[in-house]
Amino acid sequence: MATLFAPIFDFPHHIQQLTNLADARIGAEILECSDEFFAEAKRMLQFDAPVFVEDKFDEHGKWMDGWETRRKRFAGYDWAIIKLAVAGQIQALDIDTTFFSGNYPSSASVEACYAPDGNIEAAEWISILENNVLGPSQHHIFSISTSQTFTHVRLNIYPDGGVARFKVYGSVKIDLHDHDQILDVLALENGGRVIAYSDAHFGHPRNLINPGRGINMGDGWETKRRRAPGFDWCILALGANARIEKIDIDTAHFKGNYPAEVSIQAIYIEDATDLQLIPQSMFWPFLLEAQPMQMDHIHHYIDEILQHEKISHIRVNMIPDGGISRIRLWGKMV
Repeated sequence: MATLFAPIFDFPHHIQQLTNLADARIGAEILECSDEFFAEAKRMLQFDAPVFVEDKFDEHGKWMDGWETRRKRFAGYDWAIIKLAVAGQIQALDIDTTFFSGNYPSSASVEACYAPDGNIEAAEWISILENNVLGPSQHHIFSISTSQTFTHVRLNIYPDGGVARFKVYGSVKIDLHDHDQILDVLALENGGRVIAYSDAHFGHPRNLINPGRGINMGDGWETKRRRAPGFDWCILALGANARIEKIDIDTAHFKGNYPAEVSIQAIYIEDATDLQLIPQSMFWPFLLEAQPMQMDHIHHYIDEILQHEKISHIRVNMIPDGGISRIRLWGKMV
């Protein structure tokens, strides 16, 4: 049974720094859809790239890794309503028809609403993407220009067909009113994001802020073996300004390739562009001085934290190279 994997797609740089608000891993879900006869709508919210299994069939026909509706034999179109994992400002969409070569929709449009109480019937739905033509087996990237915050989106496909993955990229908008709550202010679901990094040969640093523990070495940040002086680093933005009380550094699954040491620098800064942060980060004060690492282990730090009144960004230094699975910054928003 042959399996084909989707080719690597080089996403625009600005999209790589955004959060997929429709990521099932952090809570996005399908609320309802018009039809999912051939393939369940929830599949298009998966993080992993789609696959094509040549000889795989189920009771409805060819198994497809995505959402696929039956052939429409009457007027109308198909649709799916998605509850976003977190409320956010939408900046880009990816309607991916990979492996849907003869069964992709002719076109698609997207609407969105803000219904924090979940009452989408009473909410005002706003068009954020007019009807656009789609093509076979490819990513369709659309830039969205809106300053509004949304909690739900509705994907409309005309008249029917299949979508492998649907991603809603944007900036997380979290409730900043409860300043007594301790939360992981670096987490993907709380608005943490990657700004820059020295190397990501084996694994991208965005994995550092994924939910849960890493499932394998591929679900972490891993650099190639360093053959020159220096060390690897990555810069991340917190979802909210915070005073840090606890740090967790997890080297899960990294046994022969964990770093010798890890240190974290930090800063509070306003209105700086991402490009300005990169050279400045070398001179940020330490939040956590270099600490020795162990293989496949969660390292907890409380007393070792060098206090800052508040921080907005960190630079993680992996000395000299290797792999880290997760980093958690536990603190109170200020």
